[in-house]
Amino acid sequence: MTIESLIETPSELTDSSNSKTAIVLMTRIRLARNLAGTVFPGWAKPSQREASLAICRAAVAATGPMKRGLDVSVSELTELEKQILVERHLISRELSGTKAGAGVVISRDQALSVMINEEDHLRIQVLRAGFQLKKAWNAVNDLDSALEDQLDYAFSPTLGYVTACPTNLGTAMRASAMLHLPALVIASQMEKVVRAVNQLGMVVRGLFGEGSDASGSIFQISNQTTLGESEEEIIKRLGSVLNSIIEHELNAREKLIEADAGKLFDKIGRAYGILQNSHLLSSGEAMNLLSLIRLGIDLGTYPEASRPVVDRLFIEAQPGHLQHAQKGEFEPGQRDLLRATRLRTEFAGFARPNFSASATNGKN
Repeated sequence: MTIESLIETPSELTDSSNSKTAIVLMTRIRLARNLAGTVFPGWAKPSQREASLAICRAAVAATGPMKRGLDVSVSELTELEKQILVERHLISRELSGTKAGAGVVISRDQALSVMINEEDHLRIQVLRAGFQLKKAWNAVNDLDSALEDQLDYAFSPTLGYVTACPTNLGTAMRASAMLHLPALVIASQMEKVVRAVNQLGMVVRGLFGEGSDASGSIFQISNQTTLGESEEEIIKRLGSVLNSIIEHELNAREKLIEADAGKLFDKIGRAYGILQNSHLLSSGEAMNLLSLIRLGIDLGTYPEASRPVVDRLFIEAQPGHLQHAQKGEFEPGQRDLLRATRLRTEFAGFARPNFSASATNGKN
């Protein structure tokens, strides 16, 4: 599989047709693994990084789910290609910035990816649309077991899987979900939610992980500790926290409607008008407008069939995808013009809002 054919294929994140939830956009589970007796990537010499890269690439590419997928060194990718993979959550920003001795193997359906020589020798991850923690865990566990049959993992009986960062010791697992929480943002309640989640041993980040903004009212919630708990316990605890956040979001939607439905629907209607008529849109503004349209879908203002379109545009309005579609690299101002043109085209045939539809049954 080539990078071009992978880019032209819809990703797990852009296809919400199999998702049964509105608030949870995506579930992700990531495992950190290292080779026994091998220097961590951050301390390795170039020749050592290249050696571990070759070993890991061969092992990953030979597993069933990864056969005929994309198997590539980071040095072979252009800056634009790396940006697209970051936007699809298939590689991290850290991996995209490596100079040599790093790579990635991605399954054909883009549900599985394995980063090689980022912070650890292996970062194994699975993505699933919607709220699917158990299915995501089963998939990543199967791939991890297949790799462990071929590779000698660094493991301590007392510390668990040995990792470059001490915070990943133990299971070395990060389970997370990407949530769309517009009502909590509009009601200025996210700060309170973040504090409560932190007290429960979880962490809240933006759309692209640590240090990123929560564009489009999209947040990532994940476990903060990996030592002292089993994988099943972490997943159960995260699931409980996510259900609580979903309930808070639904309650916030009901309160917004009860307090001033006209004001809320005005925001949703204005978003529709801007997307149909604007000529300049930054990435952040486009995400926030699409977020309001998605909230409108949840409330019944727009038909459910519109959801996959909006979920796809969340990704395709990003700078990398936008430039790839236009076959070139553009300055930010030019991208804003192209983005507005693209969204005007998409929304020209978009269903008109139906504000008389029931708006009291937000879905979870």
